[in-house]
Amino acid sequence: MFNPSPGPCRQFRQTRVLIVGCGDVGLRAARQLLPRCRVMALTSSADKLPGLRAQGVRPLLGNLDQPASLARLSALAPYVLHLAPPPSSGGRDPRTRALLAALARRGQTRALVYGSTTGVYGDAGGAWFDETRAVAPATERAHRRVDAEAHVRWWGRRAALQWGTRASILRIPGIYALDREGGDPRDRVRRGSPLLVREDDVYTNHIQADDLARACVAGLWRGRAQRVVHACDDSDMRMGDYFDLVADLSGLPRLPRLTRQEAAAVLSPMQRSFMSESRRLGNQRLTQELRVRLRWPDVRSVLQAGLQG
Repeated sequence: MFNPSPGPCRQFRQTRVLIVGCGDVGLRAARQLLPRCRVMALTSSADKLPGLRAQGVRPLLGNLDQPASLARLSALAPYVLHLAPPPSSGGRDPRTRALLAALARRGQTRALVYGSTTGVYGDAGGAWFDETRAVAPATERAHRRVDAEAHVRWWGRRAALQWGTRASILRIPGIYALDREGGDPRDRVRRGSPLLVREDDVYTNHIQADDLARACVAGLWRGRAQRVVHACDDSDMRMGDYFDLVADLSGLPRLPRLTRQEAAAVLSPMQRSFMSESRRLGNQRLTQELRVRLRWPDVRSVLQAGLQG
């Protein structure tokens, strides 16, 4: 489990942190930062203000799709965690551009961590690789993330020269937790959506939601400028083996298996896209540079602890 050393605890006790995109993972990160830090969160929904306050987070009303509403952000917090997703269409991410433009107005950002996705790599045929691999986005969704990463790096280079800012990127795989809405793997099994037969199956990558929050916090303090880090656990499993394990430990029937050709006839394009990319990611930068100790180093440990008995 990641814990800052006593020195940084005192140093950052009153440090202001801004979370942009404060959903489930953002709130988990906020809970780890509080009460040592003063945590603020940007939200575009007035309905979310009371809930954020109840968590001890100071809410800020603003919309990344309305750049004029972001004018206050530049002087609010020296540490920024950017977890907001791009728009749902197009090949670019204007939201990240709007945020970075707002932060640049006064140049007071010391560190920015951007939560991207491992989907930027496309299909790697199940190969193991580290962060030096070139991106090869195969979907419009991944192209938007590549665009956002490029802007974070461009902004980060300028900000590093002018203000000493550290801008880093976490590439995040599938996020799961048994208490996470939309992230409980049992839901997929209950829906009965088929999987690929083993000879057609893909390797998938995972990170437990609280461990991801630890990675986000560690990135704020320890992320290197212009550095990409795989925020993933140590799992080495095919998708079908993963959901078979979920089913077995939950007492649920295993999902049916289809060939890739059969799946093309019954699954949606979105479902097929997740079954078309196979990769295995090294996480040495996460554990050695950011010094994150994963509480849940693989999916088996989480599932056995939470589903057995």
